[in-house]
Amino acid sequence: MARMSDQPERWTQATVYPDMWADPDDDPRNSEGVSPDGELPTLNDFLTNYRHTLRMKCEGLDPEQLARRSVPPSTMSLLGLVRHLAEVERDWRGWISDGDPLPKLYGQRDADFDGAVAEQAEVDAAFADLAREQAATDAALAAHPDLGVRLGKNGIAVRELLVHRIDEYARHCGHADLLRECLDGRVGQ
Repeated sequence: MARMSDQPERWTQATVYPDMWADPDDDPRNSEGVSPDGELPTLNDFLTNYRHTLRMKCEGLDPEQLARRSVPPSTMSLLGLVRHLAEVERDWRGWISDGDPLPKLYGQRDADFDGAVAEQAEVDAAFADLAREQAATDAALAAHPDLGVRLGKNGIAVRELLVHRIDEYARHCGHADLLRECLDGRVGQ
């Protein structure tokens, strides 16, 4: 597996704000205008924007770039992050369920990163898995609009799970920023 070692020149597509990923008119994230009213819409807006950010960091890269690992001993790659987030979306549904947890998508521990190989079929499958698992977790949580309600065997509050999801995506979007910059020099939030 290739490692990131060359230091590409830094660049951005943004012309209005050179520290941004894209110009405001080209950015799918809701960063302009009035913010949502209420706690649930605000939490969902943050989650949606982090999801967009992760996809944006992966756009325009080929399978080899997406699967390229950062530095040893880390197995982290952009493709690994996509697979990891699909896995944790699936796991989160177990937190709010009274039943048995769903089986892992990719098998044993760390298989989400270890199995991130530079093949188009793997890339397509990872993004399909992520979209499917996000939609399923969103649907499961939509049935519980009261953020204070406690669910599952451990009684986790819906609010706690939503905040945990935002935290997970935010942390991994930070990783994605660094991975992307190492791949081709593209910078921006």
